Amino acid sequence: MNLFTRSTSAESTPKSQLKPVQYDPSQPNAARMYDYYLGGKDNGPVDRAAAEAAIAEEPLIPLMARENRAFLRRVVRHLAGRGIRQFVDIGSGLPTQANTHEIAQEIAPEARIVYVDNDPLVLAHGRALLVTNARTTIIKADLREPDAIIGHPELKELIDWSQPTAVLMIAALHFIRDSDDPYGIVAKLRSVVAPGSFLALSHGERTRKMKRAAKAAYSKANAPGVPRPRKAIERFFTGFELQDPGLVPVTQWRPDLVPRNRVIPFLGGVGLKPVEASHG
Repeated sequence: MNLFTRSTSAESTPKSQLKPVQYDPSQPNAARMYDYYLGGKDNGPVDRAAAEAAIAEEPLIPLMARENRAFLRRVVRHLAGRGIRQFVDIGSGLPTQANTHEIAQEIAPEARIVYVDNDPLVLAHGRALLVTNARTTIIKADLREPDAIIGHPELKELIDWSQPTAVLMIAALHFIRDSDDPYGIVAKLRSVVAPGSFLALSHGERTRKMKRAAKAAYSKANAPGVPRPRKAIERFFTGFELQDPGLVPVTQWRPDLVPRNRVIPFLGGVGLKPVEASHG
């Protein structure tokens, strides 16, 4: 779950064959930058410098990162409470407190979760965290190649696409350029999930400050930053019924306590694939 996400190849290492993972510490990394926004320690000087460049342009970014994590937690609790027992978390990011599988399995121990990412550091941390959890795994796959995600053999061990599934794309799509057809990616995933499934996403909203922040921080990073206008974000829910309260700042999506009125340029929503809809 990064403030702006990644993706590059479709493969996975079985938990029984874990190997050391290499990454480039000289290039700003979206996952490590997000970790810095959250106050974590899994980041290096180059990540902190790039993150600070973003914060200089949009000081709300650390708040957005924290509120985005809170949004994820509320979404997973809500969907598990509605009976969803399969979660595919695409662009999952570095493990932190209250990860998707922890929230879902606290409500429903039988819930099955597949994390999807391509970042080497994310994969290393995720594999270490999940090695003893038989109902959860992490696969290396490219968001821009949805067929490789859908048909991945390790994913298919846990996820039955004929059953209602929650596809989580939390702070993922604003790492996908328009030239990589992000709407086509979502449409492909929508075509395979069963009626009664959900799409949950959050996305950076395009403002002057967000555009400058994306350029300052992500032009040399391992993933681009592509904030989009509200209407462009809402378009991702084509074919889904947007659930109450709609596409709103993540602070205002079913808040745990009293609604927080602070508006931040980071939108989130949950859509339902209608039960009367057929596959595709």
